Amino acid sequence: MVSKRWSRGDRVMHPSRPEWGAGEVISAQAATIEGKACQRLSIRFERGGLKTLSTAVANLAEAAAGRAEPQRQPTAMPAFEADEPSYQERLRTLPEPATDPFRSLASRLTETCLLYRFSEAPASLFDWAAAQTGLTDPLTQFNRHELEEAFARFRRQRDDHFFDLIRSLRKDDPSALAEVLAKAPEPAKQMAARSQR
Repeated sequence: MVSKRWSRGDRVMHPSRPEWGAGEVISAQAATIEGKACQRLSIRFERGGLKTLSTAVANLAEAAAGRAEPQRQPTAMPAFEADEPSYQERLRTLPEPATDPFRSLASRLTETCLLYRFSEAPASLFDWAAAQTGLTDPLTQFNRHELEEAFARFRRQRDDHFFDLIRSLRKDDPSALAEVLAKAPEPAKQMAARSQR
């Protein structure tokens, strides 16, 4: 598979880090990692700041054309389509890749482990709300106290889901469970250790 070659000025998104928002490629250099050609990119993300990424690791996607302007959200909640969840519902819902019953247990557990990158720390809470809602600035719709309460509910739901997946995978495929947990972020590993008690 040949990955896209990025150039200065290209607009990109990092699908694994939606909370960073869209970014603009500041510089692109050819590189080689483990014998494979790739690029080393410096990208200024709207919310993530300046990041240096390798296309050997980061699977970037093209962002909407045009220069990103700060999102100006109306004071009142915008109208949603009948089947589109509101911002409050988005805060309460686990992302689809973590819950999709058509994905394997191991895949759902991997996605759930990634949710442990978020915490109650102010910057992380803000990133979590941006990732959940798609808002560039979640404080246009919620105050900090509302975000803290929503995250506490989300955290309980995430933990319950995580333990259910671990129990199911431990029963169905212990080797897959061990493989997923070996690659999991440290907070997820610590939570998994609690399930052993």
